[in-house]
Amino acid sequence: MKIAHQLKFILFLSLLSTFCFSQKFSFIYEAKYRTSKEKPEDINTDKMILDFENNISIFRESMSRDSDSLTFINKNGGYKLGVENQFYVKKDIRNNKVEKIITYLRANYLLPIDEQLNWKILPEQKAIGKYKAQKAEVNYGGRNWTAWFTTELPFNDGPYIFNGLPGLIISIEDAAHDYSFNLIQIKKSSNWFDARTKTITIDWAKYDLLGKSYYNDPWNSKTARKVTFTDPQGNEKDINEMIRQAQKSILEENNPLELNHKINYK
Repeated sequence: MKIAHQLKFILFLSLLSTFCFSQKFSFIYEAKYRTSKEKPEDINTDKMILDFENNISIFRESMSRDSDSLTFINKNGGYKLGVENQFYVKKDIRNNKVEKIITYLRANYLLPIDEQLNWKILPEQKAIGKYKAQKAEVNYGGRNWTAWFTTELPFNDGPYIFNGLPGLIISIEDAAHDYSFNLIQIKKSSNWFDARTKTITIDWAKYDLLGKSYYNDPWNSKTARKVTFTDPQGNEKDINEMIRQAQKSILEENNPLELNHKINYK
């Protein structure tokens, strides 16, 4: 009788997992991160969303998701400036494929993430919200990370590039406390979409060149149509001075998530 009961329970879990993976879910995370080591008190807080269906997922900032939604219905969506501070990631869990999308000058560059996640699952457990979570550790991007995952949500995925644990990652933070992602909400999603399918594949060396191109001319002023910059009083500002100010800001944002691919702008 015990064996029959165990078999029924295993079948139930299998059916539950199949049902969950076939559904569209949106996992909303609160992300906190420091882009400057010189200004540790400056912490950015963003809402980021992991859309998941059939072992395929897209992780992006809520702003990027809104922008994709506009693009998907043939309207103009905005895009985030900079190269090192973009969080847009596509994952194919079944085929172990992770791709980062960098949008620069309205072109989408696909950067394959080949760095392996060699997770160390630890016995320590604790409750996070209503979920029983277990601890795991991994190294990625030149950072050591501590994650908490739960098998009560049978999705071996998580925020940003992180995946591969036997349950959803509901919290993860690097050892320096520079970057953290914490699950705050789960929604059944009906408007799951992928608007960034036309891409140009690059590697980390070309990623570095993109960053330096952005630094040299943040607004593409040499080739784009003439843009006039004005101050709050309506006075026209010198474009070269604007570029110098932008470059100063870029140099101050010296704490990217992938420290091992940090761009040396000078």
